[in-house]
Amino acid sequence: MTPTLVLVIVAAVLFGAGVAVMLERSLTRVLIGFLLVGNGVNLFMFSMAGAPGLAPLLVDGVDEAALSDPLPQAFVLTAIVINLGLTAFMLALVYRTWWLAQLGAQGDIIGDEEDAEEDAVETAGLIRSTAEDDRAVQDVLDASDEEVRR
Repeated sequence: MTPTLVLVIVAAVLFGAGVAVMLERSLTRVLIGFLLVGNGVNLFMFSMAGAPGLAPLLVDGVDEAALSDPLPQAFVLTAIVINLGLTAFMLALVYRTWWLAQLGAQGDIIGDEEDAEEDAVETAGLIRSTAEDDRAVQDVLDASDEEVRR
């Protein structure tokens, strides 16, 4: 067996296992299946690059047949970045569903009546202190006006 054939078989097993796991209802299993499929596709694209060769730089005295193709490597790097972004999004979905499941019948509505009352009392206190500050400033201005008139 050649190394390329082994990579293709491993990629097919990863892809098949990932699809089988993704068919479950649990979002965690869908995430694991998505990771397996992504790694299988990356390995498959990497195996399609062909035999390793020289760096893909055309210089004098280098045979073009001995060069490696840089396109599959660029595809794999792009796929890794996309896979990472989608994995982060799926993790956020898994966390959100877990959080909503922990809330139970209450759902997404969380009672903040106590916080609203505290905020109202604090706001009323700030309004009162602002009015007192305005009166104090006005008293100082009136006193300075009286001193100027004298």
